Amino acid sequence: MIEQDMKHSENTSTARLDGDTPNLRLFALLETVAQKSVPFTLQNLVDELGLPKPTMHRMLAQLESAGILQRDGNGRHYSTGQRLMRLAENVLLNNTTHGARHAVLTQLVHELGESCNITAFSGSEVLYLDRVETPAPLRFYLHPGSRVPAHCSATGKLFLSQMPASQRRRLLSSVPLETFTANTLTSFEAVDQELEQVKAQGYAFDNEEFLPGLLCLGVLVPAPSGSSNMGLAVQAPIMRFSKEKALSFLPKLQAAAAAIARINDDIPPETDDD
Repeated sequence: MIEQDMKHSENTSTARLDGDTPNLRLFALLETVAQKSVPFTLQNLVDELGLPKPTMHRMLAQLESAGILQRDGNGRHYSTGQRLMRLAENVLLNNTTHGARHAVLTQLVHELGESCNITAFSGSEVLYLDRVETPAPLRFYLHPGSRVPAHCSATGKLFLSQMPASQRRRLLSSVPLETFTANTLTSFEAVDQELEQVKAQGYAFDNEEFLPGLLCLGVLVPAPSGSSNMGLAVQAPIMRFSKEKALSFLPKLQAAAAAIARINDDIPPETDDD
């Protein structure tokens, strides 16, 4: 049951959680939680939002019992639960801008002649939101909904490079840095060194780190906040795709990423009329 008795215990400080009904205030709390990059405590939210501690405890308990939030570590810290993660992923996979982004992706594949995909960061993995395959007979097939560990993915490295080193170390230490090929980076030191370079150059490679024989070049889709949760990548077998050739594709990849950013922000396409 959604919170029913909040009105009696809240004062003017609850204006910091917008919503005229208990359900909407719970939703506003989720909006606050979704912006947090690290686990948080009950007291953190009380201090931030100004709600009475009993009220905040009831709200968190409701969300936890529904699988929307979960407790981590010693039980005092909360983070997003699997149900909320799946909801966010389904929104990304099926939202109303999917068709427009897919058109950009299709045109990019036509221009480059190789498979391209749009990804997002989910947990410690890269989630494939959309993908268009090359017509070439030799290709690696990965369908939308596929997941790849971030440490061996081009766009995964870009997502990780946006994080503070302490947050990144905490995230990567929660899962094994699994070896997939002889090129996979499997130590924190090697990953950190790679990510510093990625952050400086603005693009990243997966150099046969997830699948033998597969090279991938990725860029981030620009976001107004500066921190992006959407990536764009091109990938192909190494027998016809070198790092040098991939870098020659970089301007078109970045142009497509900018076009997708305009779609995400609902900005009309650029024209040549000026």
